[in-house]
Amino acid sequence: MNARDKFIEIFKSKIKREGADKLLDFICSPSSDFFTAPASARYHSAYEGGLCEHSINVYECLVAYLDRDVAKTKYNLNYSDETIAIVALLHDLCKMNIYKVSYRNAKNEQGVWEKVPYYEFDDALPYGHGEKSVYMITPFMKLSREEAFAIRYHMGFSNVENSMATNNVSKAFEMYPLAFALSTADMEATYYLENDKNKKK
Repeated sequence: MNARDKFIEIFKSKIKREGADKLLDFICSPSSDFFTAPASARYHSAYEGGLCEHSINVYECLVAYLDRDVAKTKYNLNYSDETIAIVALLHDLCKMNIYKVSYRNAKNEQGVWEKVPYYEFDDALPYGHGEKSVYMITPFMKLSREEAFAIRYHMGFSNVENSMATNNVSKAFEMYPLAFALSTADMEATYYLENDKNKKK
């Protein structure tokens, strides 16, 4: 099963909320490049289809994180399958339609100059990162407050610009443990599953 089919299968089997079908139609529509977009321009999963694969990786990491006995019994992290799927599969919806293929000159292995493709960041709706994903989801489907905070703060402390932003992340993690869990799953997928060094092992 390819990544696109796997994403759709998880989405349809886990997310039954009103409006979810319309959101999936939007993601699958010709105006969306979700299934062909990279997850980044230069870093993790910076290749065609990387965004979809990353979203599935985060989902699987989050399921595993929350399935631990300590998470359930000691931390009381008990979330529905639907909530887990929503925050993991949709946390990076903001990356739809923002990476454009451009070309630059570079020398190949023979030392000959040639045009090579690369991804250029071009966001026509610069509304932030996690907050943009929330903004894109809510016209179709309602989110609980904890789901919205989890998606908004899934970048954790790696996306802070000042001490106030740092305090906001800390407060969000304290108030909504799902935000910390999603951030952890996102980092695990990014730095371990999608790290080129680990892939070669």
